[in-house]
Amino acid sequence: MAKKLKDVITDYNRIIADLKLKIYKPLYLLMGEEPYYIDQISQYIAGHVLTETERSFNQQIVYGKDITAPQLADMSRRFPMMASHQVVIVREAQDVKKIELLEAYVRQPLASTILVLCYKGKTVDKRTTFYKLAAASGVVFETAKPYDSDMTGWITACLKDKKRTIDPKANAMLVEFLGADLTKITHEIDKLFTLLPEGCTHITAEHIEQNIGVSKDYNTFELNAAISQRDVLKANRILNHFAHDPSGYPMNLTINALFMEFSRILKWHFLRRRHPGYLPDKDAAAVLGVHPFFVKDYRVAAQNYSLGKTLEVVSLLREYDMRSKGFDNGAASHGELLRELVFRIMH
Repeated sequence: MAKKLKDVITDYNRIIADLKLKIYKPLYLLMGEEPYYIDQISQYIAGHVLTETERSFNQQIVYGKDITAPQLADMSRRFPMMASHQVVIVREAQDVKKIELLEAYVRQPLASTILVLCYKGKTVDKRTTFYKLAAASGVVFETAKPYDSDMTGWITACLKDKKRTIDPKANAMLVEFLGADLTKITHEIDKLFTLLPEGCTHITAEHIEQNIGVSKDYNTFELNAAISQRDVLKANRILNHFAHDPSGYPMNLTINALFMEFSRILKWHFLRRRHPGYLPDKDAAAVLGVHPFFVKDYRVAAQNYSLGKTLEVVSLLREYDMRSKGFDNGAASHGELLRELVFRIMH
């Protein structure tokens, strides 16, 4: 079963808590598709285990493509100089050829060495002896690619930790523009606050438009809203804008956004069937994967699109996704296909 973002965060917080208490393990195998928390752990170890003076002799940062497993084992067997530990951090550890040759070292690691393997983009085969030894003698931390539906909550929590807040619409715009890339989102938020007036702690849709370059009026978030509300004029105005800039508004991303929207409308229909009485917005939002602010929009959307029509729209989205990739398309441009798709959805 794929790991959920909340489980990744729980594991991350546990590791950082131990590190803050100076509870160190001889090996940290940090692996998975999402690099953000891998970088956070390795950066914490690099910046906090040793003092600045101790780092000169006892901390080494190498790249996987530049070192072999036997060389890494020899490096890890060295004793620290005038410090309690030496730290060896391997960035891009997935590039170490035959990393399983570290088995002999991992079987009996040196207690005074902290070896950190940043194994990004994939995971070590859990059936191998190397993995089992790493799990037995050290810490194995596995990340997973988060879903777009995880991101609005993650952004809100991330900003709360920094004593900052964000409008629900601005939050949705960030997710639409940046996707589920935690590193990129964090970078853009940090950059944004350097551009905002001093003392400003609340991000609005206008801030996103002015500083990150996402139009607050012409984006898939607004297209979804127009279609959900059956606002034909607004939907066509946005589609015309998309058609004039096909590279800036790729059809596949637009269809993906529409699919997520109608998947939520579908969830709403089934949710209301299970809970025909009153359902708090907070509970509905948790199921839909949105901010509670947007629950009212799904009430309206479900009135505009019956369960049967919603299922029909999901089928249409699959059909036009195939057509956008050249199947049974004829000579229609992506702009023409989108107009045709939205017309069939709304009529």
